[in-house]
Amino acid sequence: MAGFRSLARQVRDPRCDLALRRYSLRKCLERFAPYGHRATWDHLCSRHMIEPEDRAPDPARLVAALEELEEARAVWLAYEVEFARRRKREKHDGLRRPGSFDDWHRRTWGGCGVAWCDEPGIHPVAPLGDVLRRLISALESEPGANCPVCAESRIVWKQGLAHDPWFGPVCTGCGILVPQPVLTAEALAESKRVRRRELASVA
Repeated sequence: MAGFRSLARQVRDPRCDLALRRYSLRKCLERFAPYGHRATWDHLCSRHMIEPEDRAPDPARLVAALEELEEARAVWLAYEVEFARRRKREKHDGLRRPGSFDDWHRRTWGGCGVAWCDEPGIHPVAPLGDVLRRLISALESEPGANCPVCAESRIVWKQGLAHDPWFGPVCTGCGILVPQPVLTAEALAESKRVRRRELASVA
């Protein structure tokens, strides 16, 4: 099975036909897709003006989309290195049991679904690397009341998501599943109240 870097070389290789280069970019998303495979593909297509079903897109646009994905992957890999160092220090100091922060990280190992978007057509508009930097900064700061990616204050608790965890706070602005450790207890409670009000209005 080809790894991310091997697939990236195929995307760049002008000797490969365009259908293979496009296919290789899609396969890269099986290795790293911050919003989930479908939402990350939709994001890259919209940002780089690639028709999602075009089998022979402009190669320059394919490479630009790959470069955005690679930059975001570099941000995430650097974060994972630092995360591993921190856990090693904590274990050395006797802290063996991971907290809720580490529970979130376990579900996003490898960078797939880091900022999960349950609806593929609703995702942040900023470059992937910027989104991940904002998310990481929030994870390393005190919890807040707003979405760490777009600063939207209206966050709704949703259930039946297509990703583990199968429920949680979703930003109504950019569509990401907000990691619970970045929100205050009050913000989490409010997201559940918003859901109850929505359910009551439908009933």
